Amino acid sequence: MSTRVGIGYDSHRFEAGIPLRLGGVSIEHTHGLKGHSDGDAVLHAVTDALLGAASLGDIGSFFPDSDPQWKGADSRVFLRAAVEALDSQKLRVGNVDVTVIAEQPKIAPHVEAMCAALAVTLGIPVQRVSIKGKTNEGMGWIGRGEGLACIAVATIES
Repeated sequence: MSTRVGIGYDSHRFEAGIPLRLGGVSIEHTHGLKGHSDGDAVLHAVTDALLGAASLGDIGSFFPDSDPQWKGADSRVFLRAAVEALDSQKLRVGNVDVTVIAEQPKIAPHVEAMCAALAVTLGIPVQRVSIKGKTNEGMGWIGRGEGLACIAVATIES
């Protein structure tokens, strides 16, 4: 068995009047994430980490934001497609570790639900999913509350 590692990153600006989805979970907040799809930066970062580990490109090569069919799409569609692409190469997800960088909303109250939702979408035990929140200590665009960013690391196995 061999193990490969991928890193994913995504960031989005906050926008008033739209729902916030992170890790496949709806979170009560004053703003949502502006994006071509539902803006779920956690799922976007994990999708990129998996595709990168498999040397299959990135989320944009599979689901370009120039394609109107992905407007407002549920980002679980993207993640499921990445898992299917791995399956087609006889690869499987080992584990996923995600850091959400945001001043608000606080991530800790939502970690359990996000881990559970992500595990279901990935088809792995919840014990192989880690999500944590960090702040940017008030620095930069994240510190000013303009948006958030996510970093994901994933292992895949053959």
